[in-house]
This record gives sequence, C-alpha cells and structure tokens, in this order.
Amino acid sequence: MRIACLSLVLTLSCGLASAFEVEEQILYQGRSDGSTLKVLSTADREAFEPIILAFQTEFPSVSVDYTIASTSDVMKAVSEEGAIFDLIISSAMDLQTKLANDGFAQTYSSSETDALPSWARWRDQLFAFTQEPAVLVLSDAAFAGRQIPTSRDELIELLRDQPERFRGKVGTYDVRISGFGYMMATQDARVSENIWRLLEAMGRLDARLYCCSGDMLRDIRSGELFVAYNVLGSYASAQKEQLGGFQIVEMNDFANVMLRTALILNTAENVEDAQAMVDFLVTLRQRPDVVAASGLPSIDDAALRDNVALRPIRLGPGLLVFLDRLKRRTFLKNWEASITQE
Repeated sequence: MRIACLSLVLTLSCGLASAFEVEEQILYQGRSDGSTLKVLSTADREAFEPIILAFQTEFPSVSVDYTIASTSDVMKAVSEEGAIFDLIISSAMDLQTKLANDGFAQTYSSSETDALPSWARWRDQLFAFTQEPAVLVLSDAAFAGRQIPTSRDELIELLRDQPERFRGKVGTYDVRISGFGYMMATQDARVSENIWRLLEAMGRLDARLYCCSGDMLRDIRSGELFVAYNVLGSYASAQKEQLGGFQIVEMNDFANVMLRTALILNTAENVEDAQAMVDFLVTLRQRPDVVAASGLPSIDDAALRDNVALRPIRLGPGLLVFLDRLKRRTFLKNWEASITQE
C-alpha cells in the first residue's frame, strides 16, 4: 500500500550546481531508505507528474528526482558537461539520436521494449513512448464564423489575402533557440517545399517568434496571436480542455508526428530503476488512465494507419543530417531570409 508521503512533491528552489539552465527540479519522495532515479527531461511537470506518480504506485520505494530543462540545455548537460543522470527524456528526436549515436546511451532490451513498433525504437537505445503531432492553433475569437484553413496552401492563401488582419498576429518557433522547433522546421522542409512559401508569408506579416509551445498558447488565449504554427499537439489539447479559447487543426496535407523518447545514460548510477521506468513508459498504452491524466498520447500504430496525413518522424541516422554544422548554418540562413525578411 502506498504510504502518504509519496503524494508529497517538493519543489527545490536552489537549482542545480550546473552551467546548463534548469527550469525546475522536483523530488518525488519514495519510501525511506529506497533508491533514487535521477531524470533529466524536457516534459513539463504538469504532463509528466501523473506518469511519475503512477510509476511510484508500482515501485513505491523509488524516489524520482525530476529535472526539467529545454531541449538544447538537455543536450548541453549530457554532451558537454557530463551531468549525472540516469534517464534522459526529450521531445528533440534529433538530439536524442545524436546522444545515442555519440555513445552516451546504454543498450537495453526487454519484452516490453521488443513489443514496440520498429519505427518507435532505435538500436535498443532510444525508446519512443508518445506520438505527438505538430498542429496549427487558431484563436476562437479571431476565427469565429470564418473559414478554417486545413492545409498549408489554404493558410498561405489566407495570410496573403488578409495581410493587415494578420500582421503581428502569427507566431511560430524561433528555430535558432528551440531544438524542437528546429527539428520540426527541418522535417517540414524534407516533406514539402511549401514550408518556404509559408515562412515567407509569415515573415511579411512580422511573425512573432517563440521558444516554446506554452508561450504561443498563452498569447493565443490572450488575443496577442491569431495563428500559431507547429505547436506541440499534446500541450495544445491539454490547454484546450482546461482553458479553451482556440481551435486545433491537424493539417490534412501532412502533420509531422514527434516521438518523445527515453534513453538510459551510459553513466547512469541507477540502471535498474532506469530500465524499470523505460518499461513503464513504453507500455503506457496499457494505462489509459495515466495517458488521460498526462495528456501525452501513447504509441498507437493503428491511429497512424487510419490517418495517412500523420507522418511519424523516423528515428535513426537520417535525423542527424540537419545537425551537421554546415547544413544547419545553411538551413538557418534560408530560414532567417524567409521569416525575418532581412
């Protein structure tokens, strides 16, 4: 039976003695004299907390020390600073792939990980446990009684036809600072040349650039934005259910689907609990109560087969292409020329 102290969450205000930027650190206390699993993650506390608490119902002796950082800072912590963690969880599939490819991940295999679709794991080192589409978010107030764009062509036409209405009211990621935003932009470019036409249309309207989905959703709700492009669908769905004020569009030409992944660091001090957490994560589809509480959609091969517009980004070396310094520099140069109109 779970003891009362397991429900207590302690937010540590002192932060970590580290050069990478920590957004939040929370200790989910297990039973006394138990082990501690150290997790570095990009997932917001509100999304991941239900998963941690459910994990602790099965492993009540395990305390979970949960640290949140941006995708770029997670990469920096591991690859540059040698930060000590057991498990790394990130939405930046390309950076996770690079960590594994560069030798930072342990190999692990179990009946649970083997049951994943082939596209949801790589080299028994990267394990996907969510599938989250990038979506278009539209302000309810701005689009009341108006036609909703459902493809990039329709969105481009709308922005070009009504420039004064949308000037300063369109937002997307600043891919120079957002690892997730950069990955989604490069994947868009691999799928369709339309992305450059869309970026140019947004650039002519003085598009506002953001670090993260949460800030875009905040400004959509406040009326600062009418349109937000490539928002993480799981966060949008959670906020829509709680707060409303906007519509979510999975574009019917294509919607890239991000796979949130976990890897066990090769320097992990608590390998046993890290493996247990990986097994728990990849079987979330068997726990609809936890999925509903977290708002993070679990791996569902059937859903992808039923909607051909959903395109899961494939794990593997192909994700490393745009991490090459020269290719990154070229992509950012083209992106800046389109979105900033400079």
